[in-house]
Amino acid sequence: MPSLKAPSAAGRAVAVRRDLLVKQVAIAGAGFLGLGSEAASSPRADLLVRNGIIEWIGAPGTARLAGTDEPVVIDDGDLVALPALVEPHAHLDKALTASTFVGGDRDLPSAIRAWVAARPAMKTREIAGRAEEAALRYLANGTTAIRTHTDTGEGIGTRAVEAVLSVRAKLRSVVDVQVVAACSVPMTGVAGRANRAAFLSALDIGADVVGGAPWLDAEPSHSLDFLLSVAAERGLPVDLHLDETSDAGTFTLPALAERAAGLSVAVTASHCVSLGAQTLEVQRRVAGALAAARVSIVALPQTNLYLQARGQNTSQPRGITALPALCDAGVVVAGGGDNIQDPFNPMGRADPLETASLLVTAGHMSPERALEAVTSRARVALGLAPRSLAAGQPADLVLVAGQDLAGAIATGSQRRTVFRDGRIVSVTTVRTDFDLRRPAV
Repeated sequence: MPSLKAPSAAGRAVAVRRDLLVKQVAIAGAGFLGLGSEAASSPRADLLVRNGIIEWIGAPGTARLAGTDEPVVIDDGDLVALPALVEPHAHLDKALTASTFVGGDRDLPSAIRAWVAARPAMKTREIAGRAEEAALRYLANGTTAIRTHTDTGEGIGTRAVEAVLSVRAKLRSVVDVQVVAACSVPMTGVAGRANRAAFLSALDIGADVVGGAPWLDAEPSHSLDFLLSVAAERGLPVDLHLDETSDAGTFTLPALAERAAGLSVAVTASHCVSLGAQTLEVQRRVAGALAAARVSIVALPQTNLYLQARGQNTSQPRGITALPALCDAGVVVAGGGDNIQDPFNPMGRADPLETASLLVTAGHMSPERALEAVTSRARVALGLAPRSLAAGQPADLVLVAGQDLAGAIATGSQRRTVFRDGRIVSVTTVRTDFDLRRPAV
């Protein structure tokens, strides 16, 4: 990966917005993104951006250019236009630390122990540097909105939140960053006093979302009540790590569905792996309760595939939440990347298309549905205004190399052009050279 740098103030000043005409581009998912019949029936279309808005999409060569300045033309061929991508669940404070952690059992408990032991030595500037690098990787891949879960508590205080807040401010012109203050366990009783204090301080200094993993607490019900009460009192959305285990006996999701029904704030639950270990009857009942309570679910296939079912050598579960039951019930289901090269997952490319690919291969979603999980449905889960590839919409989109949507997801090419409000904010080019000559004898 090339070195990435944040845009300077001077760079933003000279980046004058221009009219843009993208020619012969495949409009990904035209049928489900609400485009007109002309665009939906054409394998390729032209797309005109003016004043930061998608002004027109239609058959190639028929763009209405009267009254516009001479546009910048993008006519590279073999490009797919996608709505700007969304990362609904990241850990920017942990990103890019995998090389500093050696050994371990590679399961969730050991990853938690290793991370918590390392937190006291972490400096705010170092955390901010890694978080910025990860956020820029996301941007280069077409991501203009990120929700990042950020540790608070003993050993880390509010340093990680302070670091990520600084990145949020630095990148605000190109990426919307939502910072989740994640309360460490224990949360309850005398033992949780310091963790609760750090968590509340993180909200005081500007964290956007209430978070934590109440299922890991010694008193899950009490910690769940604590987090929801804080969210309600402060009028903040809540996004909780829940049931990150394939053990069906650990199941706090029904309690969240029951409590969320009476809340006026947006509620999201991430992971929810043990829902997939329940009977189909239980899955459908809980999914219905989540839909009724308007709780969004974020599936996190890569890290859960890596951490779950360690030591189970036969009939390994996939470690992913019950996607079919949730989707059938009408729950808003988004897909996230979770960890990026840290002790919880040594892999991860900061690319929602990587998540979409795993939702197709491991979660058996269609490519169209997988794209929704990292675009439109992820925006709903984050409480963001909708974006789509349609005339009149803000030009927040990404051009990816590929013949069609499935090809773009499958290939995951780094060749991408990223638009934010009609302005090109990132361009990644790829060059491949072959030498096919027969070697001399």
